[in-house]
Amino acid sequence: MRPYPPEAIEAVTAITSRYPGAHGGPVHWGDPAVIGIDASRLSRPDWGEAVEIRPGEVPVFWACGVTAHSALLGARLPLAITHSPGHMFMTDLVDAELEVPRGVETTSAIDFTNVLAE
Repeated sequence: MRPYPPEAIEAVTAITSRYPGAHGGPVHWGDPAVIGIDASRLSRPDWGEAVEIRPGEVPVFWACGVTAHSALLGARLPLAITHSPGHMFMTDLVDAELEVPRGVETTSAIDFTNVLAE
């Protein structure tokens, strides 16, 4: 979750939605209760550091790889490579390889087969 002034949300959504191979666009903004999050928990996140919501800002939520940590922990895998809050997973892919050009329809599933095969 990151807070933004309401007038910035359209631009934030337009920019981040072009990178569905990263976090993609927001999944929700506004009242956290709509997506099952108790607003009082925003100051005590399960992962990462709390972010202050200043007057006039609204919380904006993204799907994130950190969310999958719970599933990985539950799976008790011997090894998993991922990232931690504020410490992104590094790769040799550049932004342009992850970007979906404006006007191109996207789905929630990204096929990295060609990228990984190279």
